[in-house]
Amino acid sequence: MRIEAKLAERGLILPRALDVGGAMRLPFAQVRVFGDRAFIAGHGPTNPDGSVAEPLGKVGRDVTLEQAYHAAELTTLAMLADLQRALGDLDRVTAWLRVFGMVQTAAGFQQTPAVINGCSDLLLDLFGPEVGPHARSAVGMAELPFNIPVEIEAEVAISAS
Repeated sequence: MRIEAKLAERGLILPRALDVGGAMRLPFAQVRVFGDRAFIAGHGPTNPDGSVAEPLGKVGRDVTLEQAYHAAELTTLAMLADLQRALGDLDRVTAWLRVFGMVQTAAGFQQTPAVINGCSDLLLDLFGPEVGPHARSAVGMAELPFNIPVEIEAEVAISAS
C-alpha cells in the first residue's frame, strides 16, 4: 500500500466513482484489465463525492492554465481511484505506459502540454522514476463531455494479484 500511503501523506483523496446523475448512460468499464495490462477509460476532474469538479469550460477562455493544471491533477486522482477499485492495490502498477490527455480549448490556446503536466507531475511524484515515466500526448479539443476542461485516458502494466 505504498502508493496509498503517499496519497495520504500529501493529503490527496481518491474520489468515489463518477456520478453523472442520470445525465448520460455510460455502458463501459472505467478500467479494463486484460492480462498484464489495465486500460483506463477517459476520466475527467472529479470531486471527492464523485461529482464533476468545476470550473467547467474552455481553457484559455473560461478556465485558466492554473485551474486546468489542477483539473488534470483531479482527473488523475479519479483515474487512480478507479484503478484501485479494479486492482485492489495501486502497488500492482508496474509501469505507466501511455497517457493521452485531451484539453477543451478556446481558439488559439496552445499550451495543452502544460495542462496535462498536472497528470504527469502527479504520476511521477507518486510512482517515482521507475514506474511513473510514460509516453504521452496532449491535444486540444473543441468540446468534451459535461463541459469538462480536461479528459485523460491511460494504459498501465500490472503485476498478478
